[in-house]
Amino acid sequence: MTYTGEEHGAGRDGPLWWERRRGAVLDVGLAAVSAVECAVEGVPFAREAGVPVAVGVLFGLLVGSTLVLRRRWPIAVVLVGIAVAPAAMGFLLGVVGLYTLAACEVPRRITALLASMSLVATFVVMYLRTIGDQGASRSLVVILSVFVAVALTVPPVLLGLYIGARRRLMESLQERADSLERELSLLADRAEERAEWARTEERTRIAREMHDVVAHRVSLMVVHAAALEAVAAKDPARAAKNAALVGDMGRQALTELREMLGVLRAAESPKRAPAVVAVAALAGVGGGGFEDGPGPTLGELEALVGQSRAAGMVVELDVRGVGAGYPAEVEQAAYRVVQEALTNCHKHAPGARVVVRLAHREGEVAMQVENGPCGADVVQPGLPSGGNGLVGMRERVLGLGGVFVSGPTDQGGFKVSAVLPRGPRHP
Repeated sequence: MTYTGEEHGAGRDGPLWWERRRGAVLDVGLAAVSAVECAVEGVPFAREAGVPVAVGVLFGLLVGSTLVLRRRWPIAVVLVGIAVAPAAMGFLLGVVGLYTLAACEVPRRITALLASMSLVATFVVMYLRTIGDQGASRSLVVILSVFVAVALTVPPVLLGLYIGARRRLMESLQERADSLERELSLLADRAEERAEWARTEERTRIAREMHDVVAHRVSLMVVHAAALEAVAAKDPARAAKNAALVGDMGRQALTELREMLGVLRAAESPKRAPAVVAVAALAGVGGGGFEDGPGPTLGELEALVGQSRAAGMVVELDVRGVGAGYPAEVEQAAYRVVQEALTNCHKHAPGARVVVRLAHREGEVAMQVENGPCGADVVQPGLPSGGNGLVGMRERVLGLGGVFVSGPTDQGGFKVSAVLPRGPRHP
């Protein structure tokens, strides 16, 4: 079974083997015309063969009607046309059959063989029918026979080859267009997934920064407020000092909060396209800091520890080695880890002795915050905990390719340790 492919892929709505209804109508019409032609040509054929005219007409109708099968069996239609060529009938059958054969997807060697057979048959029939005419030279008969044979064979074959090649090209282009459309749809889905992932990571990073920046200040404010309440009546001077510290902490918290909100507003300005913001978010995921400008550095650890000391915590700072040339994200991440660890000490271990260790090594910087057990007679400040402090520290450190470890100690305290790679030095 062989199809020409003329209607292939366009949607099947025709009867039997036809893809489209208009194809069926066309083939039936061509078959009707071919049947009438062959029936008319069957009259002289019957007289020459010495059979009843009705038999010749019926034979012509059957031969011409085979053209309706040209899309399903094009080879059979061409063979029928070649077989009835000696009867001088079926010219439309032969022409349309050769065109269909050349346009369909049969092997080209079969098309060439059948076209050659049709050419030879037409030439022989034309030569034999004209050679007996009086006054016609042999050379003229040969030329006329060749002309008729070529005219009835070559043009339909060439047209069929062209139409078939054009159809296959269109199908190939359609397949490529469909494939490209699928790829574009897939890329759009992936881009949407990446954008959603970037938005999620950015929200997580902003939440982590808000927690690290604000929670430490507010925790110290709560600690100072508790101390202020305890000594307000007994020691007015100390109470005033604690009140001043509370005010300073509140102002610092507001300042840092305004800076962060300013960064968010700048990210939403028209000068920074959403795509740029998304790329910046992707580039910053896993980085230590949220600050676009100068963020906290390791040089500010002494002031950070001093704030905890002013709140009544016993803190020891041990710095070993000389650190220089750290990337900004490394210094910000190290600072935030120590800051959050001290905040957790205020929340969960009030009155405990805390040791902050910082070691500058070759190729890395290590930090450790360890607190001892909390005193039994110490009043808990009642600071709320969201449970995100250790998670945020781990995300910062792992995002920079470092190592993070936390857990209770054998003495009943808690220890937070982190190691960050030094990264490239600044020029």
